[in-house]
This record gives sequence, C-alpha cells and structure tokens, in this order.
Amino acid sequence: MSTTATQQRNILFILIDQLRADCLFGAMADHVDLPNLRALMSDAVSFSNNYKVVNPCGPSRASILTGQYAMNHRSVRNGTPMRHDTPTLPRELRKAGYLPMLFGYTDTSQDPRVHHPNDPAVRSYEYPMDGFHEMLEMRLETSHPWRAHLLNNGYQFDNYWDLYKPTSENGAPAKLNGPAIYSAEHSDTAFLTDQFLATIPGYRDQSWCAHLTYIRPHPPLVAPAPYNRMYDPAEIPLPTRLGTIDAEKAIHPFFDPATRAQTPASFVEGFPDLQPTDDNIQTLRSVYLGLATEVDKHIGRVMDYLRSSNQLDNTLVIVSADHGEMLGDRHSWGKLSVYDAAYHTPLIIRMPGNATRAGAVVKEITESIDLTPTILDWVGQDIPNAMDGRSLLPLLTGDTPDNWRRFSLSELDFADPEATSIWQDHLGTGTSDSCLAILRDPQFTLVEFAADLPPLLFDKHKHGEMVNVAEDPHYQADLARLTREMLRHRMRNMDHTLSLDSITQYGPRQQKRERTKAP
Repeated sequence: MSTTATQQRNILFILIDQLRADCLFGAMADHVDLPNLRALMSDAVSFSNNYKVVNPCGPSRASILTGQYAMNHRSVRNGTPMRHDTPTLPRELRKAGYLPMLFGYTDTSQDPRVHHPNDPAVRSYEYPMDGFHEMLEMRLETSHPWRAHLLNNGYQFDNYWDLYKPTSENGAPAKLNGPAIYSAEHSDTAFLTDQFLATIPGYRDQSWCAHLTYIRPHPPLVAPAPYNRMYDPAEIPLPTRLGTIDAEKAIHPFFDPATRAQTPASFVEGFPDLQPTDDNIQTLRSVYLGLATEVDKHIGRVMDYLRSSNQLDNTLVIVSADHGEMLGDRHSWGKLSVYDAAYHTPLIIRMPGNATRAGAVVKEITESIDLTPTILDWVGQDIPNAMDGRSLLPLLTGDTPDNWRRFSLSELDFADPEATSIWQDHLGTGTSDSCLAILRDPQFTLVEFAADLPPLLFDKHKHGEMVNVAEDPHYQADLARLTREMLRHRMRNMDHTLSLDSITQYGPRQQKRERTKAP
C-alpha cells in the first residue's frame, strides 16, 4: 500500500502463544518481570476482561483472524480444515491495499476440497492462512529456517525434537530447568525477532501490515540461559487447586479426563516418567515465566525499532495471546479446560492519536473475535457480515456503547475423529456431542455440554470456580436465565455469510449486519 510518510498507517499485530492474562493482571503478575509489556500498557489501552472464544491453537487463531465464533467457522480442532471461502483478516486487508505479512504461523488447516491430497498444504495443520504473505516460516513442528540457522551457527542435533530437551551441565544428568542446547542469542524467539527487524525496514516507505507470532511460552518448556533459571521455583505461588486430584474429578465427569489429558511430563522433553510433585510443578512454572520474560525482551526490541524509525505514531499496535494455560491449576495442564486460566488472555492496543487514553484499563468484556473487526474498522474497510465480533474503537477512545456485550461465549470441542479422545473414552460421547460452550458474565460462569451431561455453574461473587453451584436450589433461576441467554446468543450469531443477501429481479442485494443489539 503506497503512501507518503504523513499518510502512513501501519498495523503490527503480535500474538504470544499460551500467555496467561494473570501474568499482567492477577496472581502471577508480581512474580514475572515483563517490563516492555508493562511499558506498552502505560502507553496504550489494556483490556482486563478479554477472553478467547475457542481453544486450542488452530481454532483460536481461526476465530481471531476470521472474527467468527467456532460454531460458524467450524475449524474446531488442530487439523480440522477451515472453509476456503471464509472471510479473513488478510483477505479483507488486501482489499484495502495492504500486503499482510506473516512472520511466524497461523496453524491453519487448509480446505482439502481445493487441494490435491499430495499438496503439502494438506499435509500439515501448521500451514499459513491463505491471504498472508509468508515472510518467515516459523512453526513449532517444522521450523526449517530456524533449524538451518542453528546448523549454520555450529549446533549439532540428530533429531529436531532434541532442541526442546534441557541439556546436562558438567556431565550431570539433565535437570528440568537445565538450559536449552542453544544460547539466548540463537533461540527461536530471538531468531523470529531478528528476521522481522531485518525485513521490515524495507517497507517503511509504505503502509505495512505485519502479523508477528511468538511460539513461546508454549511448551515444550525449555529455555536458554539465563531464562531457564531466572525465577526461583520456591518464590512462585503454587497452582490454584483443590487438595487432591480426586477432589477435582468429583466436581464433574469432565474433569477426570481433563486432569489426565496432559501432565507435567507432557510439557517437557526427555522426562517421560516425571511425577507431578510440587517441586517439579514449580520448576516447570518457573521455566514458563522465564520464557514469557524472553518474549517480553524481544517485543521491547520491536517497539524500540518503531520509535527509532519514527513509525510508532503511525502504527496500530495490538498485543494479545491465542489462549491461556492451566499450568498446574486445578491439577491440569494445557488449554483443553473450562476454567478461566485457559481462556483469559492479555490484550493491549496502542492506537495512533489516542494519547489521552494512555494507561487506561477497559473492564468491559471483550472477545478474541473483536480484533479483526477492530483492525478493519481502523483502516476504513467494511466488516463482512460473516464476522461475529465488534470493533473495539469506541472502547479505545473511552466511548462505551450502551449496547455493549454483557457476557462472553467460548467453545471447546474435545472429540477426535481419527481416534477417540480421552474424553470420549471416559464419557462415552461421540464426535458430534463431545463439545461444550461457556458463558461468562460479571458474576457467573455457565458451562453447557452437547452430550447428556449436567451443566456447571460458578458464582464469582462467592467461591468462584472452586465450587459448582449448578445443583444448588438457590441458583436454579440463574441457571435457567443463563441457559436462555446462551441459546439466544447462539441463535443471534448463526452464520451470516449469506443470510442477509437476497436474489431479486434487480440482481443480488445485501443488507449490512445489525451490530447494535446487545449480545
């Protein structure tokens, strides 16, 4: 998009993989050093109640980049294809004259109806979303440029996954928080940032758009020195949990497989028999925080470049995460959960010309599907009817619409069409009813299941997620009301791709989607 310097309108959209919101807002915030993100918060607007609408990685990024709930795009698992004609952020930005550049990954599974079975595009769930101009292939499982970078710098490894194993020191057995085989200078986080900073200056004479995606602090949990031992495990709060795993399982049938689906051993390479002791759990949590600090350092480098090149005040900067992480909370790991830790994520937006709002914290409920409509609104591009999210520009300027949403909706599919999942085996559910929906309002969290399973209801004004009150007689009116809210919300947000189009004697016509009703 060719522009003069005074007309430049850049977009920098940064996603951090698996960063919990409470690293900036909440229990972990006092125990992790994130100076650059905090500096950005003081110069931007932060959203303290931002939730992902679906997990895990691929589905979450599909929702973020389409502005659609998972019930509409239906790319509900890593490896589940997304329809090839779905409106997306990169495709819509191309209509506005932008070349959407991708530094990293989107984990988009391509539509097999438009690709030959031998096409590499349908041989990996980590393929980039169509519409992006892939500047650097940087994927967890197939990062060939980073592999080459390490080999060119003298590192030796027979198996790619050996890169994710903590190394031994002084000939002693490797420890959980042993350093990675590579130095901090050559880490995946450093390499991605180096490549971005080496490339983006060539585009400073035009309006550019860059989607910069960091894999860390996603597991396997291994960090280069000094980040591997930056935090003392003994100084980090223990996970939020009931006293025993059996107590967690007793809350609801869903939680038995949820506590077994991923374990501490699955979060680190080279320790297959790792036991879930507090010492091991705290060590892994400390490495996770070290990786978060490493990402923060490199985001600082990116922000320094924008300042030194005089582009900061022409650039819309958005920083968020694709989802959260249980990290031992509720005796669970990963993001296939119903608890807030898996869905509550940071969101920071610095918008040019919004200096009077620097440091503001918005408490209204926002959803990950709002990010694409916000970017399109900022560049003046129409928001397609297919998109369910709403632009955050009013909230950014301090003008909260009277009809802003009262709750968020998230979804989770826990089936596996190739081989039955641990939930299917335990619950006896099928591929179509192994799913759930979560409604969160300021007081309650409701979880409803497609299968014949009882709901969950948590009262944040009482015991929060620690006590399920769904069967408490005092809450039956609230349970019924919230169930109706969820049903109505799903009905109002059914796929609008063509539902407002009409074929008439005068040709096709389209009405714009109404976004004024309170969801």
